[in-house]
Amino acid sequence: QVQLVESGGGSVQSGGSLRLSCTASGYINRRLCLGWFRQAAGKEREWVTSINSDGRTYYADSVKGRFTISQDNAKNTLYLQMNSLKPEDTAMYSCAAEPTWTCTRTYTYWGQGTQVTVSS
Repeated sequence: QVQLVESGGGSVQSGGSLRLSCTASGYINRRLCLGWFRQAAGKEREWVTSINSDGRTYYADSVKGRFTISQDNAKNTLYLQMNSLKPEDTAMYSCAAEPTWTCTRTYTYWGQGTQVTVSS
């Protein structure tokens, strides 16, 4: 079992920045794919970014160049640095984990989410 807890959400004006954190506990090993998803009100959940166990990163086109995923293995913490935020980035952001060497679209473990609101 892996438990995930997000933090760092909040309200920011368009063009601003936020850094989300996701702290993992439980059975942690290096064979983990970690990702961030978001869900805006009335919309389906959307994949944002992932990081492989080897450190390779992947981004949705909508956030490429603005968001950066990273991890601190010593702290069992995943980060999402979000810059140049836009109102359309407003959503509940959740982190997810899957015990696999290479990221796929399947994630078993999910956090509760943290709200990000971007005003124009």
